[in-house]
Amino acid sequence: MSIYLLLIVTGLFLAFANGANDNFKGVATLYGSRTTSFRVALLWATAATFLGSIVAIRIAGGLTRTFTGRGLVPETIAGSPQLLIAVGLGAAITVILATAIGMPVSTTHALVGALLGAAWIAAPARIRFGALGWGVMAPLLLSPIIAVGLTRIVYPAFRFGRRSLGLTKESCLCLGSEVIQTIPEGSAARVATATAALTLSLGQEVDCVERYQGRILGLNAQKTLAAGHFLSSGLVSFARGLNDTPKIAALLLISGTAGGDLRFWAIGIGIALGGLLSARKVARTMSRRITRMNHGQGFSANLVTAFLVVIASRWGLPVSTTHVSCGSLFGLSLVTGGGNRKTIRNILLAWGATLPIAALIGALLYLLLAPA
Repeated sequence: MSIYLLLIVTGLFLAFANGANDNFKGVATLYGSRTTSFRVALLWATAATFLGSIVAIRIAGGLTRTFTGRGLVPETIAGSPQLLIAVGLGAAITVILATAIGMPVSTTHALVGALLGAAWIAAPARIRFGALGWGVMAPLLLSPIIAVGLTRIVYPAFRFGRRSLGLTKESCLCLGSEVIQTIPEGSAARVATATAALTLSLGQEVDCVERYQGRILGLNAQKTLAAGHFLSSGLVSFARGLNDTPKIAALLLISGTAGGDLRFWAIGIGIALGGLLSARKVARTMSRRITRMNHGQGFSANLVTAFLVVIASRWGLPVSTTHVSCGSLFGLSLVTGGGNRKTIRNILLAWGATLPIAALIGALLYLLLAPA
């Protein structure tokens, strides 16, 4: 296999790994709040992400240049097929390993780690770490913290607005599609009474689903919020495609590989396939294991995530959609008190391990690929 064909395969493999780990993150709140099924949420995420990948052709070129190694290592090494293959495969293997255990990690973080590892082997005495300063590392480190803070502001503001408009909330104990008991907001004591009287058959599950009562500008509040929730999830997925596709397309910049707009189409298809075929484990972690959420909470978290990722993409800042979306959910758990500390701790540990693991794999791969 020629070095350029291997480079193309590497780019597509990384796109697949990215889709498997990241595609569902934009719609995790839809599935987590029981707004829709796993299948519908996944298809919606895939379509919106693919659209973001194509739009990235026009507005996100700055991100493409970041991950070729230019500025970090000498020009004679930066952008070489051997370096890009080591970086791409190192990141892809790291992300696939995380996906296999259901941990949402950052492809951006993995790319940075693999780039550092490969660069260390390629030119240990000539690495310019300043190239990964405020332009790369700062957005990666600060974006989840900003997401936590914004969510702690946005959701309480949303809740205050809802109550000011006279919109109430009730919980519905549902067995399949059958409503068993409704509990008005502020009547949590009735949940225990209603649940105690239930007799369940094997294979059936009781869900406590929160619904909004009232009207907004003459429209049903629950249906209006559900529509807004769908749109916000689509916006997050769109933003993810916009931000991630150029990073992966950097692997195909070498002359003789897929060029022009075709790079983005190929990466977009690879991301879509990864999500469709391998997203379920990470989907469960993001949707059900970080924190419980209702429509309003999920909608608020999505708005924060989409806002931060779109702004970052516009200005060429390589933030991690994973870090931002998880940060929004972490912030939500702080407001509601419903977070799963064990899951949050495991995710943070996975984030901490991503960069060194990717760096080690990237370094080993460059040793194998480097010209004699």
